[in-house]
Amino acid sequence: MEHLSPKLQWTFLLSASLLLGFILQYFHVPAALLLGPMIVGVAMGLLGTTLRINKRLVILCQAVLGCMIGQSLSPSIIDTLLADWPVVLAVLLMTLAASGLSGFLLVRYSDLPGPTGAWGSSPGGASAMVAMAGDYGADVRLVAFMQYLRVLFVATAAALVARAGLGDNAQSAAALEWFPPLDMRFVITLGVMLLGAFLGQLFRIPSGALLLPALLGATLQSSGTVMLQVPEWLLAGAYALIGWTAGLRFTRPIFRLALRTLPQMLASIIGLMLLCGAMAWVLTQLLPIDLMTAYLATSPGGLDTVAIIAAGSRVDMAFVMALQTLRLFTILMTGPALARFISRFARA
Repeated sequence: MEHLSPKLQWTFLLSASLLLGFILQYFHVPAALLLGPMIVGVAMGLLGTTLRINKRLVILCQAVLGCMIGQSLSPSIIDTLLADWPVVLAVLLMTLAASGLSGFLLVRYSDLPGPTGAWGSSPGGASAMVAMAGDYGADVRLVAFMQYLRVLFVATAAALVARAGLGDNAQSAAALEWFPPLDMRFVITLGVMLLGAFLGQLFRIPSGALLLPALLGATLQSSGTVMLQVPEWLLAGAYALIGWTAGLRFTRPIFRLALRTLPQMLASIIGLMLLCGAMAWVLTQLLPIDLMTAYLATSPGGLDTVAIIAAGSRVDMAFVMALQTLRLFTILMTGPALARFISRFARA
């Protein structure tokens, strides 16, 4: 595929992504417009495409998702978290323990260096994990492969679980208004996106391009200042670009590099998903939330992919994003120490 012109490669990527995305949408699969482009991106990456998504576009897409999340957040979620803080703290600590165990076993039973295994198995924002891994001596290529392989597995599993749980009640293309009339709210929303993305990059906040627009948007909405307007066509474009970003990272050289330890990587990913799934069930026994909300809140995927799946499912978006954000910062604070521990003690 590398012998084709970039124009032909883009044409194929767009056409195949639209086709697969709308097929998945027809069968009411949540996050169809993320999964379709992601799967096509993986296939084209392994076939040797030279296409890559500009980092600035990815940051803007995260800002779009941030505003979409901001529409669902409210101050009441803080009261909920504080009222049930022992359960929330226990879930965070159990997730950290599951991540540590996954990384420990991966390094023990494979040829991966300690820092690479530790950062590659850390659940959180995939881009944040990859960015930090290089600073602590990890092989960034393998960390990126492991992180986005888990994103692919988690996104697919979560979408299928949502489809099984919701049936035909999952969000469908027919129920969406793709091109609503735009007004001043859209202009303000664009301002929130750009300001949040700029400040997130300026202050180097992990996943700041997603989190800051979400907080700014939620503040504006909850105060009654303005209601954000995020049209479906803009969300669809952001979903596709994020899916391509993850999928196109699966190149043949990286795949060959990871091939020796691929079985251990897959076992680590599936094991972590099962542990987080068990925590979700426990969460439903302790809090008045449904299984799908608990599953997405504990799911070891990236913030952006979980947000996209939650948007297409009837779940408590505020609770899901609050728990995912708390876990991200917990992993960021404890990741370096955990990587050092695994590097030192995981080798037989």
